[in-house]
Amino acid sequence: MLKNYFKIAFKVMMRHKLFTFISLFGISFTLLIIVLFTSALDHTFGPHYPEKKLGRTLSVTMGMLRSKKGGTTSGPLFSPYFLNKYVKSLKTPEMISISSFHNPIVVYKDKKKLKLGIKYTDSEFWEILDFNFLEGKPFSRDDVDNIINVAVINEKTKDQYFDGEPAVGKYIEADGKTYRVIGVIENVSILRIMPYSDIWVPMGHTSEDLNRISIVGNFPGWFAMVLAHSKKDFPKIKSEFQKHLEKIEFPEGKHEWILTNTSSYGEAFARQIFRREEGNLAPFMIILFVLMTLFMLLPTINLVNINVSRIIERSSEIGIRKSFGASSLTLVGQFIVENIIITVIGGFISLVMAAIILWMINQSGIIPDTHLGLNFRIFFYSMIFAVFFGFLSGVYPAFKMSRLQPAEAIQGGQR
Repeated sequence: MLKNYFKIAFKVMMRHKLFTFISLFGISFTLLIIVLFTSALDHTFGPHYPEKKLGRTLSVTMGMLRSKKGGTTSGPLFSPYFLNKYVKSLKTPEMISISSFHNPIVVYKDKKKLKLGIKYTDSEFWEILDFNFLEGKPFSRDDVDNIINVAVINEKTKDQYFDGEPAVGKYIEADGKTYRVIGVIENVSILRIMPYSDIWVPMGHTSEDLNRISIVGNFPGWFAMVLAHSKKDFPKIKSEFQKHLEKIEFPEGKHEWILTNTSSYGEAFARQIFRREEGNLAPFMIILFVLMTLFMLLPTINLVNINVSRIIERSSEIGIRKSFGASSLTLVGQFIVENIIITVIGGFISLVMAAIILWMINQSGIIPDTHLGLNFRIFFYSMIFAVFFGFLSGVYPAFKMSRLQPAEAIQGGQR
């Protein structure tokens, strides 16, 4: 039976080429936007290089502070002092790292002016993240403790500063200091905000006083990565951190309340939106789903109208089949399957179009050091959207078809 549905679907598509084109265009364009959006989200928040341990990694990045006057401050605002005292002291995690976000700097080489980013970090940073070292190695705990002038650079900086020559053992001037290059790594996408940079140096080289007693840090801010032994430890880590915050002191004397936690990316964004600690992620995902559904609603309505027109044109066929005993359920099932087949074809077209557009984006270099692509997860979710899209746009026309009486259907659906 399913084989017959496929045959009928393709014959209908070839018989009504205009309807088929309009249907496929609406489906393909809508799903194309969804695929591109999903690809960007996956590349930003999914477990990709160098955040391959993301499944058991939490972070303290964003938070919210309320002043005694009632005003609030939010964002990546925490200082090294706060992260050392309240995060680094956690006992449950396997490992904890403290780093700055990348700081834009200008580096000069001969007559070349290079706009780069520098990140100040510790030795645990290199153990939590899985960088691909093309040359050399990361700096050690001794290098960090003794604030040795060493640096790890990315491949792009090596090409620009050292003209592609081997860089390990050579020196680079950055942020007013001279560093000896001890490692070169594969470029990191700017979308991976925590690991991203062009140059990485021991955190003691920052101009910010790491021991300054303050909750709030200087621009561009600091964050902590918390690596759990397993994902099962997440609730325990969150609970332990909240107990630390219950004893928090506000040394500046102007704040009275703090909202933050060890979080995944999604949890951190949701907390900033709802301004509460618990129960944020579920409503956040519901909002995303509602927005996605609304985005799909307009082309769905257009497809419903097209499908109703297709039913009217096929009313004689429906009437004859009903006269020979075909049940309404059989006809409804056939029409929905046909619609899903067309939608899935549109889904495949959208994937091909998305692959071409992503290739063009990668070649253009519009997003530095980023290689967007399609993977199994994106393909899988895109096909789910396609099937849902096909079902949604076929339900009402199929229901309308099932209500036609044989005589009425043979007369073209007119009473």
